[in-house]
Amino acid sequence: MTQEALLAALRLQIEWGAEEALEEAPIDRTVPRAAPPAAAPGPAQRPAPALVMPGRAGIGLPRTAPPAASRAAALAAQADSLPALRAAMAEFDGSPLRETATNLVFADGLPESGLMLIGEAPGGDEDRLGRPFVGVSGQLLDRMLGSIGLSRETSFYITNILPFRPPGNRTPTDAEIALFLPFVLRHIALARPRHLVLLGGVSAKALLRSKEGITRLRGRWHEVTTSDGQSLPALATLHPAYLLRNPAAKRDAWADLLLLQRSLASQ
Repeated sequence: MTQEALLAALRLQIEWGAEEALEEAPIDRTVPRAAPPAAAPGPAQRPAPALVMPGRAGIGLPRTAPPAASRAAALAAQADSLPALRAAMAEFDGSPLRETATNLVFADGLPESGLMLIGEAPGGDEDRLGRPFVGVSGQLLDRMLGSIGLSRETSFYITNILPFRPPGNRTPTDAEIALFLPFVLRHIALARPRHLVLLGGVSAKALLRSKEGITRLRGRWHEVTTSDGQSLPALATLHPAYLLRNPAAKRDAWADLLLLQRSLASQ
């Protein structure tokens, strides 16, 4: 490699943020490196004991402690109103997400509207304000629903699968979804909507118990069974955050909105 090429490579590393070498002197790669010394034989290692975290549910807890999922289901079942459900979710301490979030994000809109939308999880704006879908994707959703005559104040009620923001806006894990699902199903039962709209793959796959992606699930009506055994029609559609990243998909979202509009008009 020429001196000019080496200098160009060095400039590139500086642009990428490299500020220091890993060694004080260059490594002479012409000298064979000595093999690391073999570990001295010793007694077989015992597996490390499971970490026990008092007050937290998970692997390593004593068998006498109820698992977090059981406590979530019990708290959800005891809630006999939306305010009681919100209080139960605020009380639930079985998820680390509660410790990293700023606010519990419960719901927004009109519970009595008959139309309930369920998204994925709060983002940064939602976590800061304690309301779902208030950021850029929420503003797009409001405009989309407004195009068919719907508004939060008069026409729909909206929430998420998770009430707490995952760090860094990452996708919720399967374990987190399963943990909060009893609260979501109880939320639906208490709000008693006549129609559900499932925004995005996380919501659709969780509530429809499906492994199919949102592009296969969208555009048609499914059924969701609530915690009290009620069966509700549910329309799966694309999440507005996905539409911001993929504007060409707005055509499919518009078709879903028209399908929703026809169903609402016929009730």
